[in-house]
Amino acid sequence: MKKILLLGPPGAGKGTQADIICDFFDIPKISTGDMLRSAIASGSELGKRVAGIMNSGGLVSDEIIIELILDRIAQSDCANGFLFDGGIRTVGQADLCVENCIEFTHVIEIKVADEAILERMSGRRVHPGSGRNYHIVFQPPKKDGVDDETGEPLIQREDDMPETVKHRLQVYQNETKPLVAYYQSQESKSCLKYIAIDGSQPVQKVFEDIEQNF
Repeated sequence: MKKILLLGPPGAGKGTQADIICDFFDIPKISTGDMLRSAIASGSELGKRVAGIMNSGGLVSDEIIIELILDRIAQSDCANGFLFDGGIRTVGQADLCVENCIEFTHVIEIKVADEAILERMSGRRVHPGSGRNYHIVFQPPKKDGVDDETGEPLIQREDDMPETVKHRLQVYQNETKPLVAYYQSQESKSCLKYIAIDGSQPVQKVFEDIEQNF
């Protein structure tokens, strides 16, 4: 059984690798956002609690996140394993996972330098009408600043603004990066395998490096 936690900074390519890994092993991808939306849509007691917290502008507690995780991994599509795409974000959440017997067999950290992340994300451009994506360096439009098909202006999303990217990277370093040391220390005490991957490589090479560790 493959029970995988994927770690890495925003813009490291976790979403892309998560999709490839899940297709390869035929396991579901689980994210905090998906669990929250599903809980609310279900109308369950837990879902009503989550909806009440979010509607009031509050933050969902770690304890509720753990309840959501326990409910999600008990579903039939997780019988052969699962992959968490950044679902565990703090050491506190990791401790609660251990206390509730939520175990991972593999923790994969996709490593990319902050400078490369900044270039990747701040260079993104999107056509708002269609969602078509471009990159001013890696996938530029035929004409600077406009969509190839419509000629309409491209925009830079707020999440891709340099200052926003820098802030998100700082939050990752402060809150989530400590999980790397946490899981490295767990490796000698359990069957968990910690894997560090160079995420600056082409997408297929990143996956090949991941696959070699299974």
